[in-house]
Amino acid sequence: MSGRKESSTASDVHQHTPSVRELAAAASVFSLLADPTRLHLVWLLTRGESDVTALAAACGAARPAVSQHLAKLRLAELVQARKDGRHVVYALTDGHLRRLVVEAISHANHQVTGEPWHD
Repeated sequence: MSGRKESSTASDVHQHTPSVRELAAAASVFSLLADPTRLHLVWLLTRGESDVTALAAACGAARPAVSQHLAKLRLAELVQARKDGRHVVYALTDGHLRRLVVEAISHANHQVTGEPWHD
């Protein structure tokens, strides 16, 4: 034995029984994503970072409403913001959220289109 600690993969690290706090945090994420406009915004951000004007145009919501949704998502640390000149650019904070949203939309696509389920 070399004395080194064996490295774990990300999936190994996340294969545990969730605590009450983790379940509550996950439920909070689902609660925030339960709003169709916020879900649309997060889905748009799975494709890359964007500013409020572009996000508002892409989701068809008013710019002030999009700003309010993004503020909630930022407060929950689901998105991050950075200044780029006079614009504020938003991005997802992690790959977990990206994969969660893509899978949720894929699941919905199967429900809506009747495509067969798969792994």
